[in-house]
Amino acid sequence: MAPTTNASTDLAVAQAAASELARLLPSVVPLVPVPFDAAQAPAPDAVAVRASFVGGVSADLVVVADAAVAQVLASAGAVSLADAMRPALEAAAATLGPGVLDAAVAGSLDGDLAEPGVAAIALAPAPGEAPQAWFGLRTRTHTPVPQQRDGVRPGQGAGGDRAALRLLHDVELTLTAEIGRTRLPVRQVLELVPGTVLELDRAAGSPADVMVNGRLVARGEVVVVDEDYGIRITEIVANEA
Repeated sequence: MAPTTNASTDLAVAQAAASELARLLPSVVPLVPVPFDAAQAPAPDAVAVRASFVGGVSADLVVVADAAVAQVLASAGAVSLADAMRPALEAAAATLGPGVLDAAVAGSLDGDLAEPGVAAIALAPAPGEAPQAWFGLRTRTHTPVPQQRDGVRPGQGAGGDRAALRLLHDVELTLTAEIGRTRLPVRQVLELVPGTVLELDRAAGSPADVMVNGRLVARGEVVVVDEDYGIRITEIVANEA
């Protein structure tokens, strides 16, 4: 992976993403994207929330908005800064096209907005006013995999791929089974009590999704094995990539 070099294209992409992020940012005062001014940039030790997006256009996203959302978070003690920023980051990532947004993580900014290849956008109540939040986006290009004339990748044949894959045989992957999803506003999450029934986005009897490190790999039916739940695989999901 390497940063893209078309700065004007990256800035246009970042502006579109910042507009969507600002729309769902949990700030008491609505914010709009404005040009980034290094003189008004956040301090290097400011709290930032980062997430990586993998898709046709892959990118790293970072947002500094702890002050802008502080009042909202103060009234929702059970919600972390990273969780509060997740819907806004998802909206920003959606402008990049189909893909998967990794978990959002809060940490020190460490000067990310000043790094080469980062398209930075400020967020302010109105143009000309002092920024209250900042958004940065760094797109990544995929390095093409060399192909031989017959379509066989280097290293294939003579057990090349198998030998390489064997090095990963002992690496543990997290496998989860998902029977459905739903989305709830923070208000309803805070009102959850024992006995609450949540309606999922899947009909009863539908196959469960089998995920490996968050990636869909198969579907199956829920079974019981020695008083424990299990999954009987009924379908392997092809990797379209």
